[in-house]
Amino acid sequence: MVKTNLWQVFKSVAASVLGVQSDANYKHDFEQPSFVPFVIVGVLFVLGLIGILVLIVNLVL
Repeated sequence: MVKTNLWQVFKSVAASVLGVQSDANYKHDFEQPSFVPFVIVGVLFVLGLIGILVLIVNLVL
């Protein structure tokens, strides 16, 4: 079982959020010993997307 680094976690979360995660990567993610890095990066990713959307709306209006 190979642990993933932060960049691999970020790529996996981004692919999952965008809906383009491959089945092999999906299985690899679930073989990891801890899900905590995925949760942390996922929450930060979603908050970042919300922040970008708020910024775009404020710039347009």
